[in-house]
Amino acid sequence: MWLDKFAAIKGQKAVFIVLAIATIVLVFSCFNSLSDSNAQPAVGQKAITDASGFDKEINPPETRMIPESFSDLAEMASPAVVNIQTVRTAKTKNMFRQFRRGPSGDDDPMEDFFNKFFGPNQQREFKQRSLGSGFIIDKEGYIVTNNHVVQDSDKIKVILKNEKEYNAEIIGRDPNTDLALIKIKDKNNLPVLKLGNSDALKVGQWVVAIGSPFGLEHTVTAGIVSAKGRVIGSGPYDDYIQTDASINPGNSGGPLLNMNGEVIGINTIIIAGGQGIGFAIPINLAGGIVDQLKKYGDVTRGWLGVTIQDLPADISEYLGIEDGKGVLVSDVIPGDPADKAGIRSKDIITEINDQKIDSSRTLLKIVAAMSVGKSAKIKVLRNGKEKIVNVEIAKRLDEKIASARDSSRGQSDDDIGIRVADLTPDIARNFNISDNEGAVVVAIDPDGLAAEAGIVPGDIIKEINHQPIKSVREYAEELNKIKKDKSLNILLRRNKVGYILVKISK
Repeated sequence: MWLDKFAAIKGQKAVFIVLAIATIVLVFSCFNSLSDSNAQPAVGQKAITDASGFDKEINPPETRMIPESFSDLAEMASPAVVNIQTVRTAKTKNMFRQFRRGPSGDDDPMEDFFNKFFGPNQQREFKQRSLGSGFIIDKEGYIVTNNHVVQDSDKIKVILKNEKEYNAEIIGRDPNTDLALIKIKDKNNLPVLKLGNSDALKVGQWVVAIGSPFGLEHTVTAGIVSAKGRVIGSGPYDDYIQTDASINPGNSGGPLLNMNGEVIGINTIIIAGGQGIGFAIPINLAGGIVDQLKKYGDVTRGWLGVTIQDLPADISEYLGIEDGKGVLVSDVIPGDPADKAGIRSKDIITEINDQKIDSSRTLLKIVAAMSVGKSAKIKVLRNGKEKIVNVEIAKRLDEKIASARDSSRGQSDDDIGIRVADLTPDIARNFNISDNEGAVVVAIDPDGLAAEAGIVPGDIIKEINHQPIKSVREYAEELNKIKKDKSLNILLRRNKVGYILVKISK
């Protein structure tokens, strides 16, 4: 009996001792946690100091974390990404021409056969098919893609992820930025992608590309933003997002998405032979263009009428510009807004409407975004002195710009497929021409409208629609007056033939 009582007392003491030890450990732990408030942050964290002078710990930014999966994002976005298939008619010259002569150079006995069925130098039409991508931006069925995906297409087919197919129409195109807007019709609610903010993108952020590389519909690839503001020489408005998310032929026009599933870019260009290098048009650049295409079918941009270049360090030093900021006016196009306002060659544009100009790209973007007819206050440096010039912004006409740029060198290429030059004594001798006025045809596109109408090198353009032509400049001005789908009558003078009248529809 007494042994049982002793055992019970001993057991109670053991429990008491365990509880006492646990209490001491708990109190000691709390004390340590308070005393460690000045300890160094853990690996992967960094310390900041607030106004009171005490350090605080902050977690690393989410952008440093590798996503566990892209599945939810892909599942959410893919229904609004479309596969685009196009068909265009192309022409090729007779492929049998090279076989028409015998090995000795004599006429081949099959000549009559080939002439009967194929004709001498006859062109053949064939259907050229291409693939691309796009994405739906609203319930009405508007789809954003690249201009090069749909340009010159006879038929455009759009295929959704659910395999529904639609015929699409082109609403508008902008070759300068390689953007296009097409539309499909569907009474049901179409899936739509939300547009994000490409200006908020940071180098190193995760991005996802969805498209149809090599016709493999709804391929999802992931990577990071490798760089921003890339200029690769593809056009006057280069401002690309570079990414290492895998992009291949067929991805063109598809979306580049952030981790919220928002479109922050439009996949456009790859570098041949390059791996992990793709370029996307920032959505903030594309947004205004898409709005104009939706409303008007084309894009209206502002125009100053100057040729500009960035300021090299040596020229900046030579001109005495301390900060090296601004762009140099290398040429002024006669009769255009800058010329009328008094801007001169070798002026340095430093500000437009109080906005600093640090590069020619900045100037182009600001002017292009300005409304036609609006007055711009431009600050220039001339001979070391500041001067304010007010310029009325005109509409940018790319055909006219190209012609004016070429005509300053005495030559011009145009959209009817010929190159003309001012009639100089040397050119007159080369073509055995006795005239001394007019624009002479010096080269011709064999597949262009002019060649089809019978114009040949050496022809002298004397009139267009009864308007006399004495120079390349007058030729370019008259040609640009003729709107698309309108005809023009060209009066030519051909050596040893005389005057010839040619009619062309643009």
